[in-house]
Amino acid sequence: MSDGRLPRLAEIPAFAAYIAQGWDTPARTPGLVPGAARVAAAHRARLAEALAGRTVVVSAGRAPVRSNDTAYDFRVDSDFYWLTGCVAENAVAVVGDGAATVYLPPPARPGDTGFFADAAHGELWVGPSPSLTEWSAALGAEVLPLPDFAGPPDDALVAGGAEPSQEVRRVLAELRMIKDEWEVAQLREAVDRTVEGFAAVLAEVPAAVAGGGERWLQGTFDRYARTYGNGPGYASIVGSGPHAPTLHWVRCDGPVLPDELLLLDMGVETRAHYTADVTRTFPVSGAFSPAQRQVHDLVERAHRAGLAQVAPGRPFTAFHHAAMEVIARGLHDWGLLPVSVDEALSEHGQHHRRYLICGIGHHLGLDVHDCASSRYEAYQGARMAPGMVLTVEPGLYFHAHDLTVPPELRGIGVRIEDDLLVTEDGAENLSAALPIDATGLENWNKENV
Repeated sequence: MSDGRLPRLAEIPAFAAYIAQGWDTPARTPGLVPGAARVAAAHRARLAEALAGRTVVVSAGRAPVRSNDTAYDFRVDSDFYWLTGCVAENAVAVVGDGAATVYLPPPARPGDTGFFADAAHGELWVGPSPSLTEWSAALGAEVLPLPDFAGPPDDALVAGGAEPSQEVRRVLAELRMIKDEWEVAQLREAVDRTVEGFAAVLAEVPAAVAGGGERWLQGTFDRYARTYGNGPGYASIVGSGPHAPTLHWVRCDGPVLPDELLLLDMGVETRAHYTADVTRTFPVSGAFSPAQRQVHDLVERAHRAGLAQVAPGRPFTAFHHAAMEVIARGLHDWGLLPVSVDEALSEHGQHHRRYLICGIGHHLGLDVHDCASSRYEAYQGARMAPGMVLTVEPGLYFHAHDLTVPPELRGIGVRIEDDLLVTEDGAENLSAALPIDATGLENWNKENV
């Protein structure tokens, strides 16, 4: 007799036989972004040139656990995607001499017990899944079942796992600094969609002021990013009033205050996983107050000074130094520095950085802070080159509880951030559709609210 326990379907032959029957064939074509497999092959050729005769093993990764038996959305490892164009979870690729063998978890289809019993791979749980043959045709690479992966060859460089090879991480990071035409097109799309997302957010500002708050605006952008791309490229920052000076205000759990500034730092990640990273600061009322404009104007001057320094052959730090000098002189003119401008700018001073603690630019691509495993001499110590995509993002952050600034400036945070492509003879501002100046932002705000 039954003891009242629910039956285990996988242990019932009659059920297994019945559920294996009567299924039509759904569409199972891998959903690759057009061109992804082609450029991945070119990327593998570049890796083969950089690591002649070496084999690299890289993993796609898996979604981290959110709570108990639920997981966060899966996002493929950037190096794995750059080398394969594949977005399958738990996949492994062995790359050498420009070729790749990709190992994927086999799909569980009608007739397999996993079809209904495996929540990770069964098609009843996760939807139609391409076969390994279909994946192979789409990727232009050999694709084998994951159980056939016997582990990295003895002399392989492993790009992931608990102890990744720092050499291969460095090589891949430095190779990814120079974007090819396909990658630049992806970044253009990311930026264009991000500008559209900013407009969508501004249209919701009245609802946010009425009670939806910062989280309403964060949700608006994230919904837009997920509709027109893969999702937000990083945790969207929406800071109103005293939250604007907090550099990574991703909690977004405060109100949107009608007479304060609203700092928006957001980026759409395309379905090919390239992300934008754009920041603007808007007056919620539609017009900057004198104190707000004073701060914004100084940041704008610093931003324009930084933009002017982005060009091939110049040190990567050129835009940093140019923007910082403008910030330091402005703060000194306001009486906020306890030392001279020269002393503040010296490596033994940096007093102005109290109000600008973060860096003001970075590489951009598959990661919002792209190429982070590069050597210093290949990143901050290098010169800009055509094909690099980077951000310039100076700001001023006067916290509401900072007693070193006058009361009228406390609680004001301003950042301006643009995404730039280094060209053969200068730079192209990919996010130029968004105004930089205060009056332009006021007008753009009115057009979109």
